[in-house]
Amino acid sequence: MPPTLASLVHHSALKLTVRAREDRLDVPVRWAHVSELADPVPYMEGGELLLITALKLDAEDPEAMRRYVRRLVGAGVVGLGFAVGVNYEEIPDALVDACAREGLPLLEVPRRTPFLAISKAVSAAIAADQYRAVTAGFAAQRELTRQALNAGPEGVLTALAAQVDGWAALYDASGSVVAASPDWAGRRAARLTSEVERLRERPAPASSVVGGPEHEDRVELHSLGTGRRPRAALAVGTAAALGTAERYAVHSAIALLTLTTERSRSLHAAEQRVGAAVLRMLLAGEPDHARAVAGDLYGELLDAPFRMIVAESASGPAGEPLGGLAETVESAAARAGEAVLVVPEGERLVVLAADGGAAVAACVDHAAAREADRAAAEQGRTEEDALVVGLSAPAGPIAAAAAYKQAEQALSVARRRGRVFVEHERLAAGSVLPLLADDAVKAFADGLLRALHEHDATGRGDLVASLRAWLSRHGQWDAAAADLGVHRHTLRYRMRRVEEILGRSLDDPDVRMELWLALKATSTE
Repeated sequence: MPPTLASLVHHSALKLTVRAREDRLDVPVRWAHVSELADPVPYMEGGELLLITALKLDAEDPEAMRRYVRRLVGAGVVGLGFAVGVNYEEIPDALVDACAREGLPLLEVPRRTPFLAISKAVSAAIAADQYRAVTAGFAAQRELTRQALNAGPEGVLTALAAQVDGWAALYDASGSVVAASPDWAGRRAARLTSEVERLRERPAPASSVVGGPEHEDRVELHSLGTGRRPRAALAVGTAAALGTAERYAVHSAIALLTLTTERSRSLHAAEQRVGAAVLRMLLAGEPDHARAVAGDLYGELLDAPFRMIVAESASGPAGEPLGGLAETVESAAARAGEAVLVVPEGERLVVLAADGGAAVAACVDHAAAREADRAAAEQGRTEEDALVVGLSAPAGPIAAAAAYKQAEQALSVARRRGRVFVEHERLAAGSVLPLLADDAVKAFADGLLRALHEHDATGRGDLVASLRAWLSRHGQWDAAAADLGVHRHTLRYRMRRVEEILGRSLDDPDVRMELWLALKATSTE
């Protein structure tokens, strides 16, 4: 505790007497300052015990004393020490009344007590308080370090909460609460996710303060990590501002959690290298070798039905978009207790996750959120965080290569359609016709049908419409002729002309298929 007016009054060597506002002696004293100026306020910082002899004051003038004391209170002076037996044999009533009225404690300093003794007492008490804070800080650091070694991040949070007499919480890279102490703090920490997200947008290290006197507590948020993008965040909630010892504890916790985070990052990089090898074995059709290499690292993921996710950055090189998706998927899997295999593959990200699990759901939600943000690009948003994702159908370890191909196909369709996310199963359940909007397909269709369009343009027949009617009726002459309103012999003649102009036989099913798709492709324009 810093020195207070009460501790100075109880100091046996100072012999101070309270003359006004004895009810306000518990206020801390930051310094003791001597000034005989009629207006010392410009030289005050707040928190001082001002010592005077009233050498330049008319201490018997009630109005002058009220103005003088009012200005001291406004400057943050916490007490006034008046030396008797120097200019006044006793403290004038005008000054006593002014201090009582304005709420400023007034201490009578006997002649035998020099101001220097009071200053030394305040200085010694401040030094002792700082020493206690430093000692307590070192003790807290030792305890936090012990907890970090024995119990990991959860132990650090428990020790930190006890040191600050409050609560502490750890957030992962996605802004979700990983751990909190005490247990009830998890609900409080979860309400700060938006604040944590804003903190993560700033270069590390960064910090902010949330709340204050009008809130239930005061919360400090600190980013964790040594890279440009924070890897985690720490929240510390207390009833009041942190003291010196508590500040030491928080700084120690930040250092320890940062080391833990970076160590986890190194382990994560090693796990990714193992994951890349496991993925290559699965794609090569060697699931038994993949299981042998993975061991227990991925639990039952390699045996249960899984989904393959392939993602790319739509604007070019991999970076923030893929990193954000990886963090989202990994955080969701960690919270659900699922195993997930995440492998950066050049400018791609490949994810193998349990079918129906939290990781796949998080991927879908993440892509949906990006899809919803597409309109922002038209309002000046850059494309540096554009993302394209393809999701395979459920598969097992033997069909990993097929699942990867499905995810690639879905990714290709998403890129072609300007979509963020496409699921392969939806393609299989839908229609092939939307795929005909591709420029290469349209160019093929135009080239295939150009000769027929040129013939019709001369007014010598309607071969394109006749071909469409005949194909739509599966080669049934009477039905197709009725649709066109012509005789079936006329339609037979037109189909022979189509064969002559194109140099292809309509008896070939591949030719009929290509012509039908070409007609559909040109009709979508």
